Amino acid sequence: MSNLDLSKIKKIFFIGIGGIGISALAKMAISRGIEVSGVNDEESPKTLNSLREAGAEIFFLPAQAGQKDLKELPQADLYVYSDAWLHRGPEIIENAKKGGKPVINYFEALGEFAKDYKVIAIAGTHGKTTTTAMVAEILIEAGLDPMVIVGSFVKKLGSNFKKGDSKYLVVEADEYNRHFLSLNPFLSVVLNIEADHLDYYKDLKDIQDAFNKFLSQSQNKILDYQKYLEKVPKLLVPGIHNRMDAAAALAVVDFLHVKEEVAVKTLAEFSGTWRRLEKRGETAQGTIIYDDYAHHPTEIRASLQGLRELYPKGKKRVIILFQPHLYSRTRALFNDFTKCFEDADQILLLPIYFAREDKDISISSEKLAEAIDKTGKNTRPFSSFEEAETHIKALNLGPNDIFVTMGAGEAYKVADKVFSFT
Repeated sequence: MSNLDLSKIKKIFFIGIGGIGISALAKMAISRGIEVSGVNDEESPKTLNSLREAGAEIFFLPAQAGQKDLKELPQADLYVYSDAWLHRGPEIIENAKKGGKPVINYFEALGEFAKDYKVIAIAGTHGKTTTTAMVAEILIEAGLDPMVIVGSFVKKLGSNFKKGDSKYLVVEADEYNRHFLSLNPFLSVVLNIEADHLDYYKDLKDIQDAFNKFLSQSQNKILDYQKYLEKVPKLLVPGIHNRMDAAAALAVVDFLHVKEEVAVKTLAEFSGTWRRLEKRGETAQGTIIYDDYAHHPTEIRASLQGLRELYPKGKKRVIILFQPHLYSRTRALFNDFTKCFEDADQILLLPIYFAREDKDISISSEKLAEAIDKTGKNTRPFSSFEEAETHIKALNLGPNDIFVTMGAGEAYKVADKVFSFT
């Protein structure tokens, strides 16, 4: 898409506009005066309401009561699709391609928009969202006014997007499908590299090769940021993984000559992002409710260790409701998943969330629960959300309990239905 001239793009139609990343890009397009519309498969107030307020027209497929259904594809100069819609609505993408206008995925589109900026790209198997948010907040406090696209809602910003008028664009660089190769960053950060996305990559070496290619496209690279760890202040967000993310953020802003005292003060006040070990509230019975996006064994272990910094073993009981994300990941990392819940007292498993895959009957939450159970952990799988909700209600959780919904899917919806919390 190197020949795409964004100055000639007046209308963009986003396929899967409710996604956390693509909705941020839609906001960026609106900020540049581009007319935006899009389709989603469900109502998602968190991402869609602000787009509607900004003038975007939102359609739904399948049609939903009281909403606009997509009877025919609106005319646009560019069609941008979420990868998830290669499975959720491939016919819409194919229909768009028949119109003769450019049709590209979210990351290709992000790469086109990014060409006008000095891109600060945060890459790594884990920690991208938190580090991106930390860097963004520091640069804002330092007066550098960056444009920001992040794969979550930054609590301080109340959004996954910030319009900036400077030369800097801070973004997450996603390694899945080698998507981060759509970027040619001014500054690149690699937080960590681990086996993941093995539905696409052959093995760890294949992943490492992709990261090396990503780094080769960068003007400046930050690889060893651990020397900044000693400068990380006491954080509001727990866990060594968050301290490592903060060290990476300090390395970035030091490179950009931000005053250390500004960076340290901002990190000390950093309140986190949506769905990253987010404390959602407390019930009338005293149960504390958390939600966490962790979906890789390393992330699960790190989040639970961080939680135990706040609530040591023996003082609070930690109940995890985990929804495995993707058949391929669950199968490839099966043994690691059986060992990553050491700091939990009870594990409840929802059916596997298969966002971009066909069903695979060779793997299931029932099989995972059986394997975890053999490690001595109290584990129970559920065949449906409704079954899980009924069971959790019957637990009668109280002041000694921490209840955590976990995973990249929709586990958090169970807490919304089961508990009343403030």
